[in-house]
Amino acid sequence: MPEQSTEPRPTLEAVAARAGVSRATASRVVNGGEGVREPLVERVRRAVDELGYVPNQAARSLVTRRHDAVAVVIAEPETRVFADPFFALQLRGISKELTAHDSQLVLLLTEGRDDHARVARYLAGGHVDGALVFSLHLDDPLPGLINGVPTVYGGRPGWSGGSRGAVYVDCDNRGGAREAVRYLVGLGRRRIAHITGALDQTSAVDRLDGFRDVMVDADPALIVESDFTLGGGERAMRELLDRCPDLDAVFAANDLTAAGALRVLRERGRRVPEEVAVIGFDDMLPVTEQADPPLTTVRQDIEEMGRLMARLLLRGLDRTVSAAAAASASGSSAPTGGAGEGLVGVPPSSVVLPTTLVLRASA
Repeated sequence: MPEQSTEPRPTLEAVAARAGVSRATASRVVNGGEGVREPLVERVRRAVDELGYVPNQAARSLVTRRHDAVAVVIAEPETRVFADPFFALQLRGISKELTAHDSQLVLLLTEGRDDHARVARYLAGGHVDGALVFSLHLDDPLPGLINGVPTVYGGRPGWSGGSRGAVYVDCDNRGGAREAVRYLVGLGRRRIAHITGALDQTSAVDRLDGFRDVMVDADPALIVESDFTLGGGERAMRELLDRCPDLDAVFAANDLTAAGALRVLRERGRRVPEEVAVIGFDDMLPVTEQADPPLTTVRQDIEEMGRLMARLLLRGLDRTVSAAAAASASGSSAPTGGAGEGLVGVPPSSVVLPTTLVLRASA
């Protein structure tokens, strides 16, 4: 058997001595703190490489209160999450940003009340540094259950009580819907229908409001509630054609719904866009470019929204780490309290991204 090395592991003091800096400065660099001049940062990093110093993760966590893991909570059943490309795009953006910051993604799905309690217990247990939560419904108890955990939401919060001050990333759902419907009006369409998303989600409500901003006197029969799914789009389109056969355009709340509407229009022998123009929302390329005909839609940058969610959360956490590292290096106590208290006083701002109308063959 090869002999095991008896040399002691290099210490932080050895790194500081090799770099010619104080232990406090070396600690600040190693633990990701700020306020150190770049030449000193480079000297410390070079000393770390030369000595083969490996920070003690347990000790680092005690100093920084960081686990380098972030929970991604999707308030939908797994059957929907793994069938809808929207979630894949958002997760890809989140994963890229977390990977760039050496953080792990922990995926949690909620389907019922038991799942809410399980997720809340996990987050409260200190296993992760924070949470990214999206696809919430208005009656979802999760926001109240995870109070105190640093959180960024995907989508404008709409639950009653406690949503004020919540940090979120969203797109201009209402403005994007307005642009789509105005375009249809500009084409000369007059009997414009709307297939909504699930109206217990703010994105669907905002898109319906955008539709109504333009179609102020719309026939209520031209609005059918759906659920953001392909099957829901098919059911809603059949209902619309049965009760309003003279419709000449459809604005669907998302691309999957629009794809379902296109299937039914084709089954019923209605030509698109000659007889009925169709516009979706999202611009999910696996859906829009394979639709028949290719789908005109409102584009939101779903992957970028995921990246921004992660970036906002990490930015707030980094501020907490800097404060904790500085306190440790100076010998004073690190901030105490719950997981969310480290972000008090330095909350990042929410972000609303613009949308763009992408023209293809369906309208």
